[in-house]
Amino acid sequence: MAQEEEKQEEQKAGFLKRFGKAARELIYGMAVHDTARFALKTRGSMEHLFILITMGDLLGVPILPPYYSLRILPYVVPQIATWKRRMLRERDITDALA
Repeated sequence: MAQEEEKQEEQKAGFLKRFGKAARELIYGMAVHDTARFALKTRGSMEHLFILITMGDLLGVPILPPYYSLRILPYVVPQIATWKRRMLRERDITDALA
């Protein structure tokens, strides 16, 4: 009889512990999700700006002398195709809302 009561109490304690952990994770996720999305969006914008400043001559925007662009080119090559597509894409008012 005493063993059964101990097992039931252990099950209750385990359930409460799991429930508490799930509640903490839920609240943490709700509080940090927007911040994480904003940080990723800001990082993407900064990367686009950096590539525009360094490789702007690919789009006809001469900002920096080509020497510096050529020095940075090996690090930027994997991102150039998607960057050009994003920069030359048509935009409308709904893009600003997202």
